[in-house]
Amino acid sequence: MEQLKIKVPFGAQVDYFVKWAVISGVTGILGGAVGGVFGHGIRLASAAFRRHGWLLYLLPVSGLIIVFLYQVTKQGKNKGTNMVLEAISSNQKMSMATGPLIFAGTVLTHLTGGSAGREGAALQIGGSLGTLVGKVLRLDERDGKVALMCGMSACFGALFGTPLAAGIFSMEVVSIGIMYYAALVPCLFASFIGAGVAGLMGMSAEHFTIAEIPEFGFVPALLIVCLGVLCAVLSIAFCLALHQAEHLYRRFFKNPYLRILAGALLLIVLTLLTGSRIYNGSSVSLIEEALEGHVRYEAFLLKLLFTAVTLGAGYKGGEIVPTMCVGAAFGCVAGTMFGFSPSLCAACGMAALFAGVTNCPISSMFIAFEMCGFEAMPYFAIAIAVSFTLSGYYGLYGSQKFVYSKTKTEFINRKAN
Repeated sequence: MEQLKIKVPFGAQVDYFVKWAVISGVTGILGGAVGGVFGHGIRLASAAFRRHGWLLYLLPVSGLIIVFLYQVTKQGKNKGTNMVLEAISSNQKMSMATGPLIFAGTVLTHLTGGSAGREGAALQIGGSLGTLVGKVLRLDERDGKVALMCGMSACFGALFGTPLAAGIFSMEVVSIGIMYYAALVPCLFASFIGAGVAGLMGMSAEHFTIAEIPEFGFVPALLIVCLGVLCAVLSIAFCLALHQAEHLYRRFFKNPYLRILAGALLLIVLTLLTGSRIYNGSSVSLIEEALEGHVRYEAFLLKLLFTAVTLGAGYKGGEIVPTMCVGAAFGCVAGTMFGFSPSLCAACGMAALFAGVTNCPISSMFIAFEMCGFEAMPYFAIAIAVSFTLSGYYGLYGSQKFVYSKTKTEFINRKAN
């Protein structure tokens, strides 16, 4: 019997692997190094704000500097993370000024007590680095998009210390319903290398301990389903709050300098009224308190308000850590009201809200596992699935596309609300 011969284009796969192993390695080293410097900059700025409370009153000054930097570089209409997503999904060009601007703007925001994160900013810095690598290596348009995603993964992994989630997030966040699997090896290589480089620079991974994980069963599962439903509603409110805050600022203050001055005054007043600085900055300590099982009932609302006021006015930073803070605080409160492990509910709330606002359920599961361990896996999976499904087509990023429906196997190709 004649032997059946099957031609496998193995050479093409080898070429692809070698090519992207090198490119992702370079991008990972660059992203990890820049991410490490950025992370230390944020830490120093946050520490300075904690030590010197009077820095709060420099919010108007830092705001004016941020606006000036964007205006003088003609980046007043820079869309931030949305521009990064558009550079991947369309022919939108990524501005090389984005990286340095978001770096400086985020450090200034944290130095003076603005409520923002750092990982969203890392996506912009990483996107700029990836674009630079693509230009230097003269990659074509398609490979340039993969290089951009590599940069995002490298910086995200460097700052958060969650390389698995970072590698998948860059592929998942652009178009909901499909993933660019050609970027799987490049993004994962870049994220792990970026996290490794940042680790050598002294950046530690984020890790939280869940105080109590009850045995999984019908009643606990039902309670987590309820939490997932509530997180879906909260994710919609979170997205609307951030978007509406920006619209209101622009409606009442046409001038960007006046907008950011108004935001600075609001933040100062809010900080003085609450009598606490826990809602300023990234508020990671709020997550820690929530996982210990005790936060104030209004904490999640206040963090949401501080973040909307900050980012809507034009201060710079990420939305991801504030999202996790709001989710963790809300989950802790819900768990207290349910009478069911507030610590576990805080962790589930954190992951579920992240899934609801980013529309990235796979990345949300991975980030929950990397940050909190695998022991609570069934709780995480249920909370994330429910929140993602019921959060509709709202999202933090207006340029994010829903290629396929969340509820039907049909092509819809619509942008996030």
